[in-house]
Amino acid sequence: METKSRQARANPRGWAELVLPYLRPADLASIALTCKSLYEISKSVTKLRASDASGGLEKNPIPFFNSLDNQLYSYFIYSPCSVLPSLSRARQPWGEIRNSHENGTVIRPFEAAASMAGIDSGCDCGVCYKDGSQGCPCSLDGLTEVMTECGMSCNCELDCANRLTQRGVSVRLKIVKDKSKGWGLYANQFIQSGKFVCEYAGELLTTKEARLRQQKYDQLISKRKLLSSALLVVREHLPSGKACLRVNIDATIVGNIARFINHSCAGGNLSTILVRSTGALLPRLCFFSARDILEGEELCFKYGDVIANPNGQPCCCGSKTCLGVLPSETT
Repeated sequence: METKSRQARANPRGWAELVLPYLRPADLASIALTCKSLYEISKSVTKLRASDASGGLEKNPIPFFNSLDNQLYSYFIYSPCSVLPSLSRARQPWGEIRNSHENGTVIRPFEAAASMAGIDSGCDCGVCYKDGSQGCPCSLDGLTEVMTECGMSCNCELDCANRLTQRGVSVRLKIVKDKSKGWGLYANQFIQSGKFVCEYAGELLTTKEARLRQQKYDQLISKRKLLSSALLVVREHLPSGKACLRVNIDATIVGNIARFINHSCAGGNLSTILVRSTGALLPRLCFFSARDILEGEELCFKYGDVIANPNGQPCCCGSKTCLGVLPSETT
């Protein structure tokens, strides 16, 4: 970074190439009007952003496609895993001209975020094996509603067979804008049934903060200053049956490509699985293909049960069983 800074001071264009990827779309558009050189750099940044929503943080680029209007991409802060709000709002370069995923980005496992919050991420499984065999209590045993993977304290690396959902997105995806639903996530290859697709990543919130944010989002939506929010509430019923663990994940501003997955009243083609890393307090919500998914098919799942709400957002899923209103969090 120090070498880049010296180059930037010697070359104003180099300085602009370092700074412009940090700008939001409105600021980028404004600075593009100042001179031809900055216009060309802004154009390159915009092109790179549209070519990969993850900014090089996933194995494969996840491009935007829009044939409806002039919005080339949807701006947000990309994070491959859930993070704490205090760590999430710093601007990050997106569309850096000299940057690519080939420089070896390491995807930080979810347990690291948990440990930063002071959550004990110790593993109870003992010795784990790289192939997930020899009776490791963490081993994956088929697709179930709740499954367990190895954690940070296991004696295995990220390539362990029992860390399937911790290595980021491996299937090819794309983001396409629909006239009714807005941006949606689509398969950019054939995806076999039972394949891990992605997790739902965003900011981990307390219930109090989640309720405050949802109230703010509802106000912005009513004033048409926000199209929709991506705040998801996950509830895991505890073994006693007398209580449940609530996890609030807000991907509205900070998140990954799961924020683009739309709702389907018919259930969709994705299964939602709660994944626990041994020793971690909070589970992660992960998506697996519920059936074979064809290239070009939209990915969707059922957000939850629809509660009668005359002020709810209209549902445009188009399924035969569509109830006309999107599920919403009311507690």
